[in-house]
Amino acid sequence: MKPSYLTYIDESGDEGFVFNADGSGSSRWFVLSAAVIRQANDLQMVSCLKAVREVLKKPPKTPLHFVDLKHEQRVPYIRRVGELPMRTVSVLVYKPLIAEPEKFQNTKYLLYRYASRLLLERVSWLCRDGRRTGEGDGFTEVIFSNRSNMSYEDIRAYLRLLLKQAEANPQQVQIDRTAIDPERIQAVEHSELAGLQVADAVASGFHFALKVNRYGETETSYLPHLKKTLYRHKGEVMGYGLKVWPDDFGTVKSKAPEAKHLEGL
Repeated sequence: MKPSYLTYIDESGDEGFVFNADGSGSSRWFVLSAAVIRQANDLQMVSCLKAVREVLKKPPKTPLHFVDLKHEQRVPYIRRVGELPMRTVSVLVYKPLIAEPEKFQNTKYLLYRYASRLLLERVSWLCRDGRRTGEGDGFTEVIFSNRSNMSYEDIRAYLRLLLKQAEANPQQVQIDRTAIDPERIQAVEHSELAGLQVADAVASGFHFALKVNRYGETETSYLPHLKKTLYRHKGEVMGYGLKVWPDDFGTVKSKAPEAKHLEGL
């Protein structure tokens, strides 16, 4: 049986911890985003990207990378992304607040894997809550944008471990195993799937809103278009469609004033 959902995942920002006083060095924020769409609607991702290429006068099938576009190109792109029949989940990591950064520095991709855990927890709740009888098998296929040096078998093994831990301590690990199966996780090149390019636009849109540039400014104009896509549970977006880490939103906002742009989403 076909899956009920398809989940596309991409990131924006880096995993480094070199924060220079002048704002250079590693990105302060690391964003991991999921674009979740019902399998029956997946072709709308393709149509969306086709329409964007036509507006931007790009050749057919040209892969779109949000950061490589000019602002005036990103706006019509993100507007069309925001109109897709999908929901998004984003994990927003403010790295300067991580208490023991050496753990993440010493273990390659540990930050990415931990952010993936937080992301997949929320994706699983979204898929569980939105199931429709007779529409797929209740699960989501999970498709990461491929990172050439990272093992996605490690991601699958990590998820298997988390699900075992969830059996012993369901309060600590909250991935719903009726929606996500480690064996249904794969990695595909960004250029091959429209859904991955959409996820890239979502992650980059949030990163631009949080990244303080050399002039002390952020770019928040993409957020209104993304607002309508956010996963909400009983009207709440914080902790669901948006997950700020490593502390609660109020604490992070006090240390990173740019996080105030997330208010009202």
